[in-house]
Amino acid sequence: MSDNSPTEIPAAQRDRTLSGIEIPLVAGPQDHDVAREGAPGKYPFTRGIFPDGYTGRLWTMRQYSGFGTAEQSNARYQFLLDSGQTGLSVALDLPTQCGYDPTDSMAGPEVGKVGVSLSNLAEMELLFKGIDLGSISTSFTINGTAAMIYAMYVACADKQNVPRNKLTGTSQNDIPKEYVARGTWIFPVRPSMRLIADSILYANDVTPRFNPISIAGAHVRDAGCTAVEEMAYTLANGLAYVDELISRGGDVAKFAKRLSFFFYVHMDFFEEVCKFRAGRRIWARLLKERYGVTDEKALLFRFGVVCGGSSLTAAQPFNNIARVAVETMAAVFGGAQSIFTAAHDEATQIPTEFSAELALRTQQIIAFESGISKSVDPLGGSHLVEHLTDRTESEVETVMKEIDDYGGVVKAIEDGWIQSRVAHRALKRKSAIDRRDQLLVGVNCFQSDDEGATECESFKINPATARTVRERYDAIRSSRRGTEVDRSLSRLSAAAVNDRENLMPYLVECCHAYATIGEMVKSLQAHWGAFQEPMRL
Repeated sequence: MSDNSPTEIPAAQRDRTLSGIEIPLVAGPQDHDVAREGAPGKYPFTRGIFPDGYTGRLWTMRQYSGFGTAEQSNARYQFLLDSGQTGLSVALDLPTQCGYDPTDSMAGPEVGKVGVSLSNLAEMELLFKGIDLGSISTSFTINGTAAMIYAMYVACADKQNVPRNKLTGTSQNDIPKEYVARGTWIFPVRPSMRLIADSILYANDVTPRFNPISIAGAHVRDAGCTAVEEMAYTLANGLAYVDELISRGGDVAKFAKRLSFFFYVHMDFFEEVCKFRAGRRIWARLLKERYGVTDEKALLFRFGVVCGGSSLTAAQPFNNIARVAVETMAAVFGGAQSIFTAAHDEATQIPTEFSAELALRTQQIIAFESGISKSVDPLGGSHLVEHLTDRTESEVETVMKEIDDYGGVVKAIEDGWIQSRVAHRALKRKSAIDRRDQLLVGVNCFQSDDEGATECESFKINPATARTVRERYDAIRSSRRGTEVDRSLSRLSAAAVNDRENLMPYLVECCHAYATIGEMVKSLQAHWGAFQEPMRL
C-alpha cells in the first residue's frame, strides 16, 4: 500500500455535499419544513409517485447492453433475460448514433464497437428474434437518430404482429444534452426539437404505453456538473420540450404523461436521494402552476437511472462493485422506476457475461434481500434528508432561473453558454481530485502497489464483426425493392419542408421499405443542414 492513505475526510468535503450544500452536523426539525413532506402518491410527490412504493411493484431491472452484430447482442439479451432481467436497454454503436450506415467512410472501425450496429429494419428483426415485443419493456439509448430507431421499433412490432398500443419502454431522444455533453448531434437545434416533438405527439396516439423521450441529465453529470446542476439542466430541458409541444398544438395534460427522465447516480449518497425527491416536487409544481395541469398522472416525475458512470474507476476496478451497490441503494431510496447497474469493468470495456450478471445480481440482492423496498420512502422524515431536499430544491431553482434569464435552453445551447458552464465545472472537479480535496479510493488514495493483481477478465470484439455487418448491409440493399425505398424517402423529404407535418408516419414507412438510417438522415439533412458547434472562450 502506498503512503498516501488519509486518516480523515478532507476539510473541503467535511460539511458539504459535492454540490456545495451545507450539511448540519446534527440535523433537527428546525432545519426543514415538515409541512412540505406530504404523503407518497400525493402532490407534490416528495415521497414518491406511488402510494405503495415498491411494495406493489419493483423497479424495472435493466442492463445496458449491445455490441457487434444483431445476433451477438440478441444472445446477450437472452442470457440477461434468463438471469432475471425484466427489461432491455439497447446500446447502439457510434455510426448508428450519428446517422452513418456501416459502409460509410465515417463509420470506419467504430462499427459494432460500443454498441450494436442497427442500420435498418432487417437488423432490428434479428436483434429481437425470439423476444416478444408485446411483453418486454425496451429502452434505447439513442438521440440524434432516435426518431428513426423508434420508427424501426414500431415497424419491427408490426412484423411480429404485436399491436402498437402494447409496446412499452422508452427512447432517450433528448437532444439538448447532446449539444452540451455527448456530441452525437446531427441536425441543428430547432429541427431536432421538431423531430422530438413529432415523436412525442405520434406516441401519444399510436404507442400510448411507450415513452418516446427520456430527458437525460445523466450525461451532463458525467461531463462534470454537480447533482444540483444535473437536475436543473434536465428540468429546464423538460420545460423547453413542453413549450415546443404546446406550440405544435399539443395538450400538456396528455403529452406530459409520456415524458420521462434519466439520471446517473453518483457516490454522495444523501445528496443523490434528495436530488430525486426535490426533482419530483419541482416538476409537479411547475406543471401545475405554470401550465395549469390538474391531472395528477400528468404531474408524475418518472425516471430511470444508471448506477455507475464516471464514478467508476479504471484503477482497482473491483472497488466499483461496492460503488454500484451504494449508488443502487441511493436510487431505490430516491424512488427510481428503472435501474441499470453498470458492471465493475465498464470503466474500460464492454462488460463480460460474468460482470454483467454480477451487476444484475446487485439489484436483485437489494430488491429481495435487503428489505429496504418494504416501506415507502423509508428515509422520509429524516431531518437530514428533508433538510437536503429543501436546500436542493432551492439551489436547483436558482440555476433554472439563470437559464431563463439568459433566454432559455435553446438559446443557451446555440450560444454555447451551458457548454461553457459544464466545462468550467468539470475543470473544478478534476482540480479537486488532483488536490485530494475529493477522494477517490484507489485513484488518489489507498492506491495499491500491485495494480496488476486487480485486472479484470478481458472482453474483445472479433475484428471480423465489422466485415460481417457490412456484407449483410450490402445484401439487404441488393434484395430490397428500390422503388419502394425511393418513394418512401421522397415522401419523407417532401414532408420535412412543412414544419407542421409530423414526420413519424413517413419514417415508419421508410423503415418498412428497409431504407437505412443513413438514407433517412441524408433526406432530412438536405433541408435542415447540420449543427455547427459554437466557439466560446
